[in-house]
Amino acid sequence: MLSATLPAYLWLPILIAAVTLLAKRAKDLQRFLALTTHTLILGGALISITAVSDGTVIAEQVSGWVPGISIPFVLDTFAGLMLAVAALMVLVCSVFAIFTGDDADPYFHPLVLVLSAGVYGAFLTGDLFNLFVMIEVALIPSYVLLTRSGKATAMTAGRIYFGVNLLVSAVLLAGIGLVYGTAGTVNLAELAGAATESTPVALATGVVLLALGAKAALVPVHTWLPRSYPFASVAVTALLSGLLTKIGVYGVFRIYGLVYEGTGLETVWLVVLLATMIIGVFGALGESGMRSILSFHMTSQVGYIMLPLAFFGPLGMAAGIFYMIHHIIVKAALFLACGAVEHHAGTGKLAQLGGYARREPWLGLVFILAALSLVGIPPLSGFVAKMSLIHASMEAGLYLAAACAVVVSLFTLLSMLKIWNGAFWGSDPEPPKQRVLTSSSATAPDATDPAAGRLRRKFVRTAPTSLDRVPRRLILPGAVLVLCTVGIGLGAQALMDLAITAAEGLTDTTTYTEAVMHP
Repeated sequence: MLSATLPAYLWLPILIAAVTLLAKRAKDLQRFLALTTHTLILGGALISITAVSDGTVIAEQVSGWVPGISIPFVLDTFAGLMLAVAALMVLVCSVFAIFTGDDADPYFHPLVLVLSAGVYGAFLTGDLFNLFVMIEVALIPSYVLLTRSGKATAMTAGRIYFGVNLLVSAVLLAGIGLVYGTAGTVNLAELAGAATESTPVALATGVVLLALGAKAALVPVHTWLPRSYPFASVAVTALLSGLLTKIGVYGVFRIYGLVYEGTGLETVWLVVLLATMIIGVFGALGESGMRSILSFHMTSQVGYIMLPLAFFGPLGMAAGIFYMIHHIIVKAALFLACGAVEHHAGTGKLAQLGGYARREPWLGLVFILAALSLVGIPPLSGFVAKMSLIHASMEAGLYLAAACAVVVSLFTLLSMLKIWNGAFWGSDPEPPKQRVLTSSSATAPDATDPAAGRLRRKFVRTAPTSLDRVPRRLILPGAVLVLCTVGIGLGAQALMDLAITAAEGLTDTTTYTEAVMHP
């Protein structure tokens, strides 16, 4: 019965997107439909986790064709966890967009719904071609969400984002074509172990992994991310950070476990992922804007998440899955906390900020807890994630990787202190010249240069005063996510048990293959 509901994760958001598009003049109805849909999907994802928490795999053959020809939707523990955390991100970021007025654009909610449908479909699909289709379904609305402000900086960022993803998508499609040409199928269950038996299949699948690695922002194809994400509105940046790059990570985990059976590329993964961790964190240290720092950190943290690929096994993959869930939540909390500051101050430049911890202690608490979790301080989720990863690295004999993880954490702390000292600590900055504030929370253009962007809310104010408080509603979404990271840290065993079950499904694909090919 549950299997029949799996396609609903794809068609329900798309259906509601069409309805909200028709209701674009009824903003309250749009919001109600969108939030109700996100909540229903989150509830369904949580229920699905209970059904597969013991390692059960549920498959649905869409269209009723025989396995191998039909379009398989597959739910296992890993997919269930990713569905739940993705639905949580969509819901929280949509609420933040409503609170900031960022959803004033009548196309915001339809675009987010379509994007979420693509993400859910990518987590559930059981063949390579439909993985490509779902990624594109998610990418198309993201182009619009990134550039919809019309500002020059956003348009430049959008061109970079579009150009890179267009090229990478072409490589991905070519790789999938090569897989079909060498293996005769793109069904993941049928491809199980194929790379270990056929060099042409291994090379073809390597092209697919290369493209997905680029979408995950691995070094050396990472610079597109910090040059594009910071220029969207905060809600969109937080949403993209938690969803789109993680599709790439999810795809690599799934394909490497199924097709390569976790062998053959250990040295390559080790070099690339350690470089990703190091280059990402040093890039963050060189930035002067809050969201630019956080965007570079996304690259660094992807290195942590994917590090277990260098020593593929249940212990390491469980640590990687746990780390990915932790990171999605914490990174979004950081973006939303910094976004509340940006929305209030009209800028994200650290040189023009200061004193927010004194004026807004609750906002300061949200940021510092999320930052400490990112660094890996107990008892937060980041501590459990990093300790699990370091332990797994040492168990595999990769002491260099463990040492690198510790050192990069120290530099992560330095970059978080940079934001803390610049935006939250110290005294209020000198009042800057007057700024024009837009309806989004991105940095506003100067009033003397209205051509820098399309202004949607036309009023002027100076720097915030002590009486000009950050609305509590802007603090709430980030606070919810911080409560999640505290809860995960204090009750880590429950999530770790699920992560271990998910990892066992990646390292032993027998159950997955049987469920898809012999339903």
